[in-house]
Amino acid sequence: MVLNNIEKLLEKYENGETTLKEEQQLKHYFSQETVAPHLEVYKPMFAYFLVNKQEQFTKDIPLKTKRTFNYKWISVAAVAVLMLGFYFNQPDNSCEEDLLGTFCEPEQALNEVTRSLAMISSHFNKGASTVNYLNEVNKGTATLGYLNEIENTTSIIFKN
Repeated sequence: MVLNNIEKLLEKYENGETTLKEEQQLKHYFSQETVAPHLEVYKPMFAYFLVNKQEQFTKDIPLKTKRTFNYKWISVAAVAVLMLGFYFNQPDNSCEEDLLGTFCEPEQALNEVTRSLAMISSHFNKGASTVNYLNEVNKGTATLGYLNEIENTTSIIFKN
């Protein structure tokens, strides 16, 4: 009868339906020397639970962490300060003629822009004039459209 009860408790234990009192009964049964031969498989598992229950953690747990100084952020800040120093210490070179594409006088800049736009316009007009023959192609395709209309009308006549 006890063996039948243990088997039922094992089935409940595997399904996760046992209470703490029933689990204590199982641990007590498997801690004995004599266990039913077909239940010997469970004995090491419950023996492990008993041994594991007696284990204790003996190391000290530090409550305060040591604060380490991160030197990476100091190097990042130093680079940022140097870059800002170089940026703000540069002399104002906005009116020097040796810089490429800069002009001191607005009239000089306007003359340069109009000269560049005139050159672009002349090259564009030359290119557009060589493409004028495409208008003739458009006229030819329009003539082909008239031929399609003639073909449609002849097909209507001959089908009837």
